[in-house]
Amino acid sequence: MNDAALPLDAPADTAEVASAPVRKRPKPGERRAQILQALAAMLEEPGSERITTAALAARLSLSEAALYRHFASKAQMFEGLIEFIEQTLFTLANQIVEREPDPAVQIGRVLTVILQFGEKNPGMSRVMAGDALVFEHERLATRMNQCVDRLESLLRQSCKALADQQGSPTPTVYAQARASLAISMALGRLHRFVRTGFKRLPTEHLAEALHAITAP
Repeated sequence: MNDAALPLDAPADTAEVASAPVRKRPKPGERRAQILQALAAMLEEPGSERITTAALAARLSLSEAALYRHFASKAQMFEGLIEFIEQTLFTLANQIVEREPDPAVQIGRVLTVILQFGEKNPGMSRVMAGDALVFEHERLATRMNQCVDRLESLLRQSCKALADQQGSPTPTVYAQARASLAISMALGRLHRFVRTGFKRLPTEHLAEALHAITAP
């Protein structure tokens, strides 16, 4: 893709100019978003164990140098995907906790958001499950693990409220165990989704699984 735009004072009364499509320069941040969208799309394709910047540049009809004008490294591109995952999931999860008073419903809806997000964004599922980060910089796996830990911590608060509601004699232990079970279930379903080539959906029989997690 050619980033160069026509000069503003280019003559518009010649047949050549009139027939040529005018390519506008991307708005600030637009090219960056296009790169991340292309990377996420490539993660959905078979044989995408390790994506090179050369392949990504070719996908966008850009040079590798053009990619590096927007991202300092491929690791930074993956960080952009992780940041999108974090912003999306925590925005939705925090809204659920703020608006829904029932802790059991909170747990179910937060887990549903995580799994529906992965189902709708298979490439992101590979990042969330860690599969796409195996051959990348170790800081990426660390950051994704921190995101998962934060999700578990959020679920733990709801599990603690549920334990108090159910009259558990050991609410703190209950909360830790249930939150660990909940996040493990979510990650396990995302792993299976990735491992089966996105055929076994992470939301499969979800209602029954959620009942097992929140039941007394």
